[in-house]
Amino acid sequence: MTERITERPLWERLKESGKPIILYGMGNGADMIIEVLESLGLTFSDTFASDAFVRGQLFHGKPVLTLRQVEEKYRDFTVLMTFAVHDRETLDFVRRLSQKHEFYSPTVPVAGSGLFTADYIAEHDREFDLAYSMLADEESKRTFVNVLNFKISGKTDYLFSSFCEKERVYREILTPGEKETFVDLGAYDGDTVREFLAVTGGQYYKIIAFEPDGKNFRKLERNTADLERIERYNLGAGDKEETLFFAPKAGRSSRRDDKGIAIAFNTVDNLVKEKVTLLKMDIEGDELRALEGAKNTVRQYLPKLYVCAYHRNEDFFALPQKIRELSPEYQIYLRQHPYIPAWECNFYAVAK
Repeated sequence: MTERITERPLWERLKESGKPIILYGMGNGADMIIEVLESLGLTFSDTFASDAFVRGQLFHGKPVLTLRQVEEKYRDFTVLMTFAVHDRETLDFVRRLSQKHEFYSPTVPVAGSGLFTADYIAEHDREFDLAYSMLADEESKRTFVNVLNFKISGKTDYLFSSFCEKERVYREILTPGEKETFVDLGAYDGDTVREFLAVTGGQYYKIIAFEPDGKNFRKLERNTADLERIERYNLGAGDKEETLFFAPKAGRSSRRDDKGIAIAFNTVDNLVKEKVTLLKMDIEGDELRALEGAKNTVRQYLPKLYVCAYHRNEDFFALPQKIRELSPEYQIYLRQHPYIPAWECNFYAVAK
């Protein structure tokens, strides 16, 4: 796989350039990027936000600027985007900004630790090659290479050239029908349930939704209150029945902490006792464990799989290997949906 990685690592580029580093955006993502910069002996010079969000606030002791103020203050600079975006208006703005200035969207893991570097790819080169060989079509393979190059370089052009609308996946790969039993792991407030119902015209056999967060679960209950034949579990999905503890307000890092909030977990195999036809997983880095906890269901029924591939660095090679281990019948696809950074990058698998 290393021969397909044509880009220089972002962090190496930043260390060599000497240009002022300007952060675009504030919040948890910016804090994580600042930590990485400091670990490399780098600092950021200023922060800017969209004009509507600049109200004289401070971030890390520095006034938050507008883009125009940054352009007036610096002759040349490097922009690091510190937040995720998927709406069309902001994506268009990011595209224009990346054409005007040196612009990157750094990758930091949503779960787990460690940076996605060229050394990391080299260390796992055989595993990346194996995952690449498992992909079912040329679009998947092209997306795989583009996303890896993006993760290394932070260059958003790799994502813009890979974007695939979710509607295409439903139409061309998952093709849900009117009698699906849909298991939604990480149901949030019912957003994917709504997406699924829109595709099927509101028709289905049964919906089974897992959501561990109490606040989100209450929203899920409200938003799906009018649905029949739905089961809701205020649980996380894993590989066994257990209680785990997570740090409060851990945000994107979702780190475990023995003194944190207790979250109950269980498995698909334990709780779902019927034929599953569509199984979706968006569970903050627990996808591999949840696949293990659904192995009997998957092997018996070969449901269509929709598995998020962006939470942990190892997801890109570990998840397709796990899917193929559960059944060699699966054809595996990779699609990157409109999102920066490479969130909503998902594996889809359909039995032959």
